[in-house]
Amino acid sequence: MGSKEKHFVLVHGACHGAWCWYKVSTLLESSGHKVTVLDMAASGKHPKQVDEVGSIWDYFEPLMEFMASLPQEEKVILVGHSFGGLGISAAMERFPEKVTVAVFCTAIMPSPHLSIATFFEEYGRRVNSYMDSLFTFNDGPNNQPTCILFGPNFMASNLYHLSPPQDLTLAGLLARPHPIFNDVSSRNEAAAVTKEKYGSVHRVYMVCDQDKTLTQDMQSWIIEKYPTDEVKLISGSDHMPMFSKPKELSCCLLETADKYD
Repeated sequence: MGSKEKHFVLVHGACHGAWCWYKVSTLLESSGHKVTVLDMAASGKHPKQVDEVGSIWDYFEPLMEFMASLPQEEKVILVGHSFGGLGISAAMERFPEKVTVAVFCTAIMPSPHLSIATFFEEYGRRVNSYMDSLFTFNDGPNNQPTCILFGPNFMASNLYHLSPPQDLTLAGLLARPHPIFNDVSSRNEAAAVTKEKYGSVHRVYMVCDQDKTLTQDMQSWIIEKYPTDEVKLISGSDHMPMFSKPKELSCCLLETADKYD
């Protein structure tokens, strides 16, 4: 790897896949950098079906396998969008020596002092209706939801409202159900981070000010719980900055890579 070439690893959010980074990955590669885009389990082109994902560790297994496969001397820039923030946090905790900087793009960002249960409780108080999203339920006594597929109206109103219509169409064609992890111990284990490992990695948070899913107010609450090295604002972006503001997002990523090299 050349001295100026950086390696970006892009991790998608719920119901999405590696496909959602097509604009940003092209811009980063055209700037001379290496980009790895990964499908989490049962996402994008990954062969597993959602009912085969038994735990949150199963879901993030492609990311963990990739991090483990990196040469010892190689470091990457981890970028997590939305639910993907939980994945890159788990990777930072397990492989801190392999991460130059982690970027949370309107994403979940755990804290050593904040449980994931508290996060979802707070999110539940703020979230709007999931509208036409489709939930699947198990047949157990509690009849808990096992997965969710974002509906077209929900995506149009809450995720893609400032994005090009063709990208919303693309999402409608490629979105897959996202597992809902009812195993609290597994979820808490994945979100458990320490100051010694996770906290040793530089963190940058990218705020999207027109996000209707993880609102700017909620993003600020996340940052207040565990302040980052830097906060960048992507003005005029909805929840999908890789579609609504791909050039601005790419520029922010390149600036971050240069600063924390």
